[in-house]
Amino acid sequence: MVIKVYIASSSGSTSIKKQQQDVMGFLEVNKIAFEECDIANSEENRKWMRENVPEDARPTTGNPLPPQIFNDEGYCGNYEAFFNAREDNVLYAFLGLTAPPGSKEAEAAAKKGLQ
Repeated sequence: MVIKVYIASSSGSTSIKKQQQDVMGFLEVNKIAFEECDIANSEENRKWMRENVPEDARPTTGNPLPPQIFNDEGYCGNYEAFFNAREDNVLYAFLGLTAPPGSKEAEAAAKKGLQ
């Protein structure tokens, strides 16, 4: 399974740039392997991202904006969903990955399993 983060390297929006840096920085610090897919330099990446964001996750107007996160072909979510999963300590589940032993998420899952 490969985590893919769709970004725009030449975005004029400082908000989008910060969100992209936040996602990729968090993944790097936590040693979660990911592939950066730039929609600004690749029409193929842009088209694929736009076609594969589910209807219920699309903005009411316009196209989905980066960062968008996928696990292989499966849609994980946008920045807001990533942020919420991180805050709730369910990021590995959000990404479709198994939480490493000793992590807060793994400990919470173990507690749920015991109840």
